[in-house]
Amino acid sequence: MKIKGLKINYVQYGNKKKKDVVLLHGWGQNISMMDLIGKKLESECYITNIDLPGFGDSEEPKEAFTIYDYANIVKEVLKELKIKDPIMVGHSLGGSVSIVYSSENAIDRLVLLGSPFKRKDRRNSLKSRFFKFLKKIPILNKLEEFGKQLFGSSDYKRASKVMRDTLVNIVNEDISDNLYKIEKPTLLIWGSNDMAANIEDAKEAENKMKDAALIEYEGCGHYAYLEKLDQTVEVIKAFIK
Repeated sequence: MKIKGLKINYVQYGNKKKKDVVLLHGWGQNISMMDLIGKKLESECYITNIDLPGFGDSEEPKEAFTIYDYANIVKEVLKELKIKDPIMVGHSLGGSVSIVYSSENAIDRLVLLGSPFKRKDRRNSLKSRFFKFLKKIPILNKLEEFGKQLFGSSDYKRASKVMRDTLVNIVNEDISDNLYKIEKPTLLIWGSNDMAANIEDAKEAENKMKDAALIEYEGCGHYAYLEKLDQTVEVIKAFIK
């Protein structure tokens, strides 16, 4: 499927007579990660699993994306597929995209799996001070990109230029206000040791949303939904019903 000039890959399977469930994966992943949930739900739902632009078999954006750009792509994909009022299930980046989508479009309900929504304060971090130092010195400021490669995350290092810029956009975006706009029931599934999306942030999201409940997996990390996959699937099944 072509959306706004980009090839977007997706798969659909399951029971067409049941509710639509849209699965959105995290950064650096693809539909195979969310298929682990989808395949266990296919008898009770109709699954649409999307490769977000820049991942899997979907094309990279021509220019750096924001979370809102990703949400607009998802909106257009679902419009083409004639999917209305879906159940959105997103992990990490996919969850952030689901927050924006669900705040602007009609949904049935929402499931967030370790989904960041607020900008982290990095003003006093070593990396931040290092980059500011490079920018102040005319000769050294040319080394800023090298510094990002040296100190950057593994995700940043592996990405192309447009995807590196996209990652920078995403980690610097704060979509906290979007949480207030989501009126449908929301289930938050989080690991207590999630380092990418802090459990305290999950509790904050639960308080900000109109109809949300948090399930905390003690001792699990950012991929808590996979660490306790069977439990996650049963919880989602109950939530959908």
